[in-house]
Amino acid sequence: MAVFTQVSLEEVNRWLGAYDLGAATALQGIESGIENSNFFLSTAHHGAVSEYILTIFEKLTETELPFYLNLMGHLDAQGIPCPGPTKSRDGSVFQLLKGKPAAVVRRLSGKWVPDPSLAQISHVGAMLARMHLAGKDYAGFQPNPRGPAWWHATAPDVLAFLSADNQAVLKNELAHQDAHRHDALPRGPIHADLFRDNVLFDGDSLGGFIDFYFAGCDAWLFDVAVCVNDWCIMRDVTHLGVLLPEKVAAFVHAYADVRPFTSEERSAWPVMLRAAALRFWLSRLYDFYLPRASALLTPHDPTHFERVLKARIAELEAGQLPPLPSV
Repeated sequence: MAVFTQVSLEEVNRWLGAYDLGAATALQGIESGIENSNFFLSTAHHGAVSEYILTIFEKLTETELPFYLNLMGHLDAQGIPCPGPTKSRDGSVFQLLKGKPAAVVRRLSGKWVPDPSLAQISHVGAMLARMHLAGKDYAGFQPNPRGPAWWHATAPDVLAFLSADNQAVLKNELAHQDAHRHDALPRGPIHADLFRDNVLFDGDSLGGFIDFYFAGCDAWLFDVAVCVNDWCIMRDVTHLGVLLPEKVAAFVHAYADVRPFTSEERSAWPVMLRAAALRFWLSRLYDFYLPRASALLTPHDPTHFERVLKARIAELEAGQLPPLPSV
């Protein structure tokens, strides 16, 4: 989330004429993130003040966008805490604002937790499993937009910025992933970006999952690996990226209590952890070295996921990867 497209309160008020939300009273740009223009939006309607998130989509087209917004609406209806979209008077989940598709979603309560407790980690693991099961009957489909096809299209663009050693690491990991595809694993819609800053908490109560705009259909295990690579690692300079076994256990056992892992998933776990690290190393390399113009944008340091990937490789070679629980 960032601000690429500037919009005024007056412009938003005109745009809100398509909705039954009242008048916009406050609008504040959100700095975090890298894909869309996001704003905290307050409205007054019949004497009541309501809080929303307004998103202007910078890359997603009018054809692509319904997959994400309807998925959020589907999960919300299934009891998964996520920001369901507000429909306009004509039933649409988005309207054009300054020539770009834009949507209003519920602003969930809570805030993200930089250093989550074991209890909070367990809540996320269990809710992720519930989310996967709730999405099984979602009618929409699109492949993971940051899956293997994207890796291979993006790698040539960033190789020139890497040292010779890291060029070799990237090429070797792409080859390793190509040799270990797991296309028959249980799958369906996944969040694909459920980092700590995309989960809100009120104390130990889970407020909700946010920012579904990298979602796609892929192996559920990939979603688990993305989470473990962010929620369950050491963050000090010396050991950055190394897995913390007690946090991994809290996450995967809570997940498995809702949806047990298959034997195929347990076998694929080491490769999937590396795949999740590779995906974010590549995207951060691209955003860091080939950024788009933005009024509020701070690219993430790509060396973080370089170290996460190297840690997964080292842990695998040393036989130190925490396993997934058996049934």
